[in-house]
Amino acid sequence: MTPDQRDRLDTAVAAFRDRQFGRAADGLRQLASELAPTDMPWELLANAEAATGDRAAAMSALDRRLALDIRSVPALLLKAQLLEQDGDSGGATSHYQAALNQNAVSGGCPEQLRPLLEHGQAYIGKSQQRYAEYLRDTIGKPPSPRLAMALDLMAGKREVFLQQPSVFYFPELPQRQFYEPAEFPWLEPMLALVPRMQAELEAVENAAGAADFTPYVKAEPNRPAPNNPLLDDPAWGAFYFWRGGERVAANADRCPATMAALELAPMPRIDARSPVSLWSRLLPGAHIRPHHGMLNTRLICHIPIRTAPGCTLRVGNEVREWRDGVPLVFDDSIEHEARNDGDRSRTVLLFEIWRPEIAPDEREALARLFATIAAYNE
Repeated sequence: MTPDQRDRLDTAVAAFRDRQFGRAADGLRQLASELAPTDMPWELLANAEAATGDRAAAMSALDRRLALDIRSVPALLLKAQLLEQDGDSGGATSHYQAALNQNAVSGGCPEQLRPLLEHGQAYIGKSQQRYAEYLRDTIGKPPSPRLAMALDLMAGKREVFLQQPSVFYFPELPQRQFYEPAEFPWLEPMLALVPRMQAELEAVENAAGAADFTPYVKAEPNRPAPNNPLLDDPAWGAFYFWRGGERVAANADRCPATMAALELAPMPRIDARSPVSLWSRLLPGAHIRPHHGMLNTRLICHIPIRTAPGCTLRVGNEVREWRDGVPLVFDDSIEHEARNDGDRSRTVLLFEIWRPEIAPDEREALARLFATIAAYNE
């Protein structure tokens, strides 16, 4: 850029600031015919053209800028604004979204355009809401929960949560957050034992108070301590019946009804690893933060023993409460969290089962694999 061109650019900028938009646009158009495209402030020209009412020229200037850098956040935002003003909801939404995505990755939004970026976020939300309402009005009530979720995902009301086990991934399993109790006939006779299990829990607590419950998150010898806020915290307590494939006799002998209930479940039998079963207790105020389980070859089952208001479990997109007589069966390899926002403790019988989609011969092979891994680690 020559000194004369720099002076004329400064004059055009001053005219724009003084709201002399026609003069600014004239000067910038002349510079656009002289300067290399990479030296031209196309966003400024677009703003000047738009201020004079020449929206086509403004759009052309922004397209010139985007031809040089298709992810220019200022150009994307300004073009989105023009498209919004023209009533092109689809075009505006896509450009606002592109600007938001790019800014999240690498920044690039000038401070003076920050309000427009925030407006774009709100605009996308309103567009998605209108889209969802249109779909509901057009097709009516979805006939199944998974179709309802599919529509919510398409409308941006939910996000996709997939299996992300921290240790072992078994491919081609369905991505289901919760399973329904009716899918497991053996749950019904387990539930018939709940009153006796409740009496056993009360007897244990009356006999020893909290002494028999240990913190669920504990450091292992010769291993780094878990980076978990609940480390050694009794707010998440455990009373084990099976641990690492070994029966915890001191606890199991005191709770025959609970042990009888567990015999009904298809728990994995793996040397040095499974079964694992326990009473899991959350005290008021406890929050198990979002995390993923180690494997996707299992499901986690919760049999409510003592429910309490304000206690919730979120798996992926779905939040459920523990209710009397209603087991929760879920895939813990999907992001999940639990909390007790009430004023009373909540206790469930927690155990793992094989996923029903895994065939018997695969279960046998997986059991050998996991036992081998456990032996190697020892």
